[in-house]
Amino acid sequence: MYSETSSVKPLIYIMLLNLVGAALISIHYGGVNLEAIILTGAICLVSIISYAVVSLAELGDAYIYLIISVLGSVGGIMQTRIKPEYGIRQLKWFLVGTLCYFAAMLLYRLLNKWLHKLVPLYFGISVALFVATQLFGKTSHGSLNWIVIGSLSFQPSELIRIFFVLSLAAVFTAPVPDKYKDRLRLKPQHIRLLVASFITLVNVGFLILQREWGITLLFFAAYFFFLYVYGASRYYLLLNCFAAVGVGLFGAMRVSHIKVRIDTWLHPFADASAKGYQITQSLFAIGEGGMAGRGIGEGSVYFIPEVHSDFIFSAICEEMGVVGGLAILMLYFVLVYRGFKIALACTNAYNKAVAFGLSFILGLQTFIIIGGVTKMIPLTGITLPFVSYGGSSMLTTFAACGILQAISGNKEEITDEIQ
Repeated sequence: MYSETSSVKPLIYIMLLNLVGAALISIHYGGVNLEAIILTGAICLVSIISYAVVSLAELGDAYIYLIISVLGSVGGIMQTRIKPEYGIRQLKWFLVGTLCYFAAMLLYRLLNKWLHKLVPLYFGISVALFVATQLFGKTSHGSLNWIVIGSLSFQPSELIRIFFVLSLAAVFTAPVPDKYKDRLRLKPQHIRLLVASFITLVNVGFLILQREWGITLLFFAAYFFFLYVYGASRYYLLLNCFAAVGVGLFGAMRVSHIKVRIDTWLHPFADASAKGYQITQSLFAIGEGGMAGRGIGEGSVYFIPEVHSDFIFSAICEEMGVVGGLAILMLYFVLVYRGFKIALACTNAYNKAVAFGLSFILGLQTFIIIGGVTKMIPLTGITLPFVSYGGSSMLTTFAACGILQAISGNKEEITDEIQ
């Protein structure tokens, strides 16, 4: 069971981080910056209240939300430094995300006994969202991935990824009804593989149709992760590898914006003023930051395209240095680590699979975006959780972590103490 010991030290560190951030932003803008004070003060207050609720009510791992608070603080400080309006909007999403966090935790705990039976519902909602995006969606950066309703916009694939994990977790852990065994005359393991492959094929098919290749990689990797963890044969794993390579090669040869991204990844300086401008500016910014950084407000972040969203990590490295960038990476590592520890400590098969899947996706998403801006892999346009500007990604990632919180708080199913 989780240790019930709480400490105020993490909260003190969060308050110091926000205090220093507000001071540096005010210095940058040449006077007291109201947006920075509102942002940092609100994040500190919400962090204190949330930590108190989780700790005093013994709702599980008290450090999940604390890590999110630090990441949200860094993201909010950087957004305010880039543009004060961004910081206020980011704060709004952080506050709404916190509500989503506790709402997801509460709903998961209330519906826990039935969630593994709702695969048709998850699949139906996912298909409906994909179809709505296909019919009414808006194209952004070559991908048909946004639905706009008045002044609001959201990315359906962000929500679908949670349904996808919930579906695969149920498929690989729930008992196969006898009627399907008799009708299909297959072993339960084979039925599970067929159902999981069908769900994945439909989801990935829609994502390819909408040219969401970065999210496609995320979905397929999660599917492959489940296959590996739940004992698919090596031949089935190889078959899926060959299929993934084939689809990847097709995209690289036939889809124009993927060809551009791969060419830019391989030869960024060949056309540094046009096609390679994003990645070269990102590399310049990281290099300019050095180990200690140039200081908040002292970098040239405005030369980096999409600095508030896709390339926020580059701005962090320029102004906080490689040390700051590594600190951010360690926070993600600890968050994913705690997610895996929750899964390992859980005795309920379905909840264990959900915790594994959500933690894996969070870690892979972080690797994909940081790998893209540092030229380890081609750019994909995926956002950095809790730090990049945007509502859809932040709300759904908050909800995913809320589910992890719910699983960690079930004392009947958590057997080991996690420090």
